[in-house]
Amino acid sequence: ITVAVSSRALFDLVEERRIYEEQGVEKYVEYQQQNENVTLKPGPAFHFVKALEHVNARLLELYPDDEERFDIVLMTNNHAQVGVRLINSINHYGLTIERFCMTGGKSPIGYLTAYLTNLYLSADSEKVQEAIEAGIASATMFTANKDVAYSDTQLRVAFDGDAVLFSDESEQIVKEQGLDKFFEHEQLNENKPLAQGPLKGFLEDLGKLQKKFYAKNERLNCPIRTFLVTARSAASSGARVLKTLRSWGLEIDEALFLAGAPKGPILVKIRPHIFFDDQMFHIEGAQKLGTIAAHVPYGIAQKYQKSA
Repeated sequence: ITVAVSSRALFDLVEERRIYEEQGVEKYVEYQQQNENVTLKPGPAFHFVKALEHVNARLLELYPDDEERFDIVLMTNNHAQVGVRLINSINHYGLTIERFCMTGGKSPIGYLTAYLTNLYLSADSEKVQEAIEAGIASATMFTANKDVAYSDTQLRVAFDGDAVLFSDESEQIVKEQGLDKFFEHEQLNENKPLAQGPLKGFLEDLGKLQKKFYAKNERLNCPIRTFLVTARSAASSGARVLKTLRSWGLEIDEALFLAGAPKGPILVKIRPHIFFDDQMFHIEGAQKLGTIAAHVPYGIAQKYQKSA
């Protein structure tokens, strides 16, 4: 399961980015080479990547001859001359990232397809948009505004529902016709599965790995836990979501229906390594309370965000 991560998602490169924007590429490369023995601080995707590697270690214990696990690729438009600092930082933290793709200023999107990427995480919203349009599950990473402790023994991934796991068909009705029409539509279509959204495939990948642990009687000790955190109400529009997941043959460990309440306080309790949502309003609310959030630029909400 290939997870491609940009260097600005994996590490904190805010200062380096400022040098690049204010002084240009030559000064940026020079700065990186002069500081190649200075370890970079963790970025927003760092804890997620560490958790993926923990899952890999557990899989290796249970299935020493099986190669079905996460393959993390550093996918960056950095120049190769910056590679030594990135390698030194990766080695400092004991990360197992063997595959690098450094495109020297060119967009890495074409390589994502070649690497058969299952998930792409970047700090660059334009590249993420490009990847989504190419049909690759992608999200823009945002750093949390507070430090919180993350689980070292369990990968915890939280997903929004509409326009993330599912298509935006229901969200279109909310935006264009209001909540009453939406509730009516969902009840009428309760037994009709929703179409898939951009992150459905990644939930499927997590489910496949979970089943490998269950097969070894490790359900209670599984190092992967998934959460659905949705603004939907359970009574009026929850059944369709649960029936859709069932029709896909997917299990989600916990489903939280918030009926429009803010997601931030719930996410503080969950402490996911990553939370995927299509609306910046929810991303910002999560960030404020210390959750690392990833924006999925998909569906009708993007049109409304731009106009707002």
